[in-house]
Amino acid sequence: MEQTSWATPPEDISTAIVAVKKKLRAQIGDVNALFARIEAALEIEVADIVATKERGEDVWPVIQFSDIAAGTVSKQQLDLIHRRGCAVVRGQVPVETATAWDRSLVDYVDSNDFEKKYRGPADDFFGTLAASRPEIYPIYWSAAQMEARQHANTATVQSFLNAQWKNESQGTVWFDPDQDSMYPDRIRRRPPGVTSQGLGAHTDSGSVERWLTPAYQEVFSTLFHGDFDSYDPWDAAHRTEVDEYPSSTMCSVFRSFQGWLALSEMQHDQGVLHVVPAPSAMAYLLIRPLLEDVPEDSLCGAAQGKALGVNEQWHPLLMKAVSGIPDVQPGDSVWWHSDLIHSVAPVTDQEGWGNVIYIPAAPMCEKNARYAANVAERFRLGESPTDFPQEDYEVEWPNRFAEAQLNEIGARALGLRGAVR
Repeated sequence: MEQTSWATPPEDISTAIVAVKKKLRAQIGDVNALFARIEAALEIEVADIVATKERGEDVWPVIQFSDIAAGTVSKQQLDLIHRRGCAVVRGQVPVETATAWDRSLVDYVDSNDFEKKYRGPADDFFGTLAASRPEIYPIYWSAAQMEARQHANTATVQSFLNAQWKNESQGTVWFDPDQDSMYPDRIRRRPPGVTSQGLGAHTDSGSVERWLTPAYQEVFSTLFHGDFDSYDPWDAAHRTEVDEYPSSTMCSVFRSFQGWLALSEMQHDQGVLHVVPAPSAMAYLLIRPLLEDVPEDSLCGAAQGKALGVNEQWHPLLMKAVSGIPDVQPGDSVWWHSDLIHSVAPVTDQEGWGNVIYIPAAPMCEKNARYAANVAERFRLGESPTDFPQEDYEVEWPNRFAEAQLNEIGARALGLRGAVR
């Protein structure tokens, strides 16, 4: 079975960190001056975010799907998406469609006695949930999930979001904004009454890799040469060439946006997603470990095989900007730039359900096409995708989504029958 390529971690991470910090400091020159410029720029962003919340306004841009479909999203809204790095799309699918998918998922897991067969969390993503009542369900091939992934409205939103990126630079076209590669992920079903500790602030798609691997050094080359003014978090240059070190948190594709589709109504104060809505905050994360108050073998807590954590100790300015999504309805979708710091707030005795299908935007490129070919094989077999623990619950489930049910969007995404190249 063909696998996507993974980066090989150094034998001694601590020694590699010491060496790369020495190299980067030499390239940058005056690290303190660079960080001061980054901090000053982010202080302006953070102040605006705090003031927006104090006025009772939504920090997250809210876009109507009808405007995306009609091409009538305003320049002001587009500028805000670029500034915040996130968006809520209202009405991506009708409420009736989303709630029908929600019911369908219940029927799918119940008809296959999933809770009796569930063996408990197979990775750290699940936290300490009781084995008999999962919150994140390790299933991938239900009709609801596949229909949502290959829905025409999903493809429209993904194309719109991909178009916010600079996909052509340095003489290279990095990805096709109008074709997704259908990255399969799990579902969340969080019932009323749940008490959850949430999920701490972090970013995905690499931790120590962002400093140690050559491709990431190319992605952040301007920063690592002391030029913050030229840094563009929306330039896709070299991002499709990045490979992560093997771990339970790695991702084998380039995601322009992470995202999910709401299957239930969710109130903003009921343990929902929060972000630091400033894509340029990555500059702060990358340069902060080079300051003198950080131990030489430390990247402010970044560790191989773990998400890149963000905290009050090393990143107090950024933590002031943490902002939650507004209330959402079934059929709304939520999206955030792949560099964005995000977390899930804790909740006590949750009111209502908290059900979502995780669907990112993963535009087609050489890297994503390799993984899509692997996904197609897993899909046919009903096995777990290779980026996730190999639990393979659905192999014998007779009512999982079949290849014959793929529409043109799904077939193109997976490179299967009738795929248009």
